Amino acid sequence: MGRIVLVTGGARSGKSSHAEARVRAMPGVPVYIATSDPQDDEMRDRVARHRAVRGPGWTLIEEPLDLVGALDRSDGAGPRLVDCLTLWLSNHMFAGQDWEPEAEALTAALLRQQAPVVLVSNEVGMGIVPENALARAFRDAQGWVNQRVAAVADEVEFVVSGLPLRVK
Repeated sequence: MGRIVLVTGGARSGKSSHAEARVRAMPGVPVYIATSDPQDDEMRDRVARHRAVRGPGWTLIEEPLDLVGALDRSDGAGPRLVDCLTLWLSNHMFAGQDWEPEAEALTAALLRQQAPVVLVSNEVGMGIVPENALARAFRDAQGWVNQRVAAVADEVEFVVSGLPLRVK
């Protein structure tokens, strides 16, 4: 089994930068699996900034829904960075798809990977209880996804203010 690392934290905590550095330090050409599906100018700007900061030298796979397929197809191509599980989950929820079988398939896929996988995910359950049902459902689902991935991960890091804390 390859090395599985979950990097989680709040928005703008530095988790993506930390995860990118982890993947760059691994041997092989790094593979960036992007789960965003930019639907507006603000999100397209975010994607462009991420690409600019990341720089050249990465193989890019853009896959907003079929993360399991992207992992399986890229296994052996180099260490992979999945950025991020939060967008992947929201893509499934906004598409009206049942996220639970997808999360189960993801954990099974992670266990069969040969090349390392570093996954980025937001920790969304540390704030106030959202006022609407959709936001509460998303918060709960993200917590369950994070727990499932953390359970199969070799390492879990929580990033706060740019500083990684080893959890597992």
